[in-house]
Amino acid sequence: MNLLAVDTATEKLSVALASGRDTWLFEADAGLRHSELVMETVDMLFKRAALKPEDLSGIVCAGGPGSFTGLRIGFSLAKGLALALGCRFAAIPTLDCMARPLFSLKGLVIPVLDAKKSSFFCALYKGGVKVCADMDAGPAAIAEAIGAAIADTAGQAKQALLFGPGAGMLHEKLLQLPRTPSAPLTATDIVLGTGIRWGNAQTLLEIARETDIFANNVTDFSAGPEYIRKSDAEQIANSR
Repeated sequence: MNLLAVDTATEKLSVALASGRDTWLFEADAGLRHSELVMETVDMLFKRAALKPEDLSGIVCAGGPGSFTGLRIGFSLAKGLALALGCRFAAIPTLDCMARPLFSLKGLVIPVLDAKKSSFFCALYKGGVKVCADMDAGPAAIAEAIGAAIADTAGQAKQALLFGPGAGMLHEKLLQLPRTPSAPLTATDIVLGTGIRWGNAQTLLEIARETDIFANNVTDFSAGPEYIRKSDAEQIANSR
């Protein structure tokens, strides 16, 4: 299958194109320039792979959580191309993609995105299994979730590895919290994964291939990003 994967959920722009066993990947710290760069990046990868858009079998994108604007850009591109080309489309949760390359590690694996307003998007994974739903929470609530998961890690490594664009900030805030019975975390319990930062396009391709996502799912072009949190505009409208 010829598959295109697009991740615009964070400041890292990540686009990958797979043809058979060959993969072409482009990543850049795009900041707020995703909308400017993503289409020319897709065109460049098609040229490198000597493929035409109509050769695509399917398109996958990061499904959220993440940047509200970035997710909309990724979904608009993926769904627009899929509709125009008559191919399949699917979205895969952002945090699942971030955690997947570290599934072989012992202990907890926690991908973290800065959700602003003193909150973070994160989820907890253990042995390749997601042990909680995606969270939009402050440090205290996350500390309790980590404490409960560590307490339930009998016979396994009890450390929690934080990584991702928001990991450094969350790590600092967790260490500032007082220890409590429900969150008895110490500096040895929570480890910051320095230097672990990448986009998710290549992992999107791996998940799409291994799960045979297009064979097992009906394309839903009405699907949108999983924001978890309402936008500022929605919150203002609901408060009126």
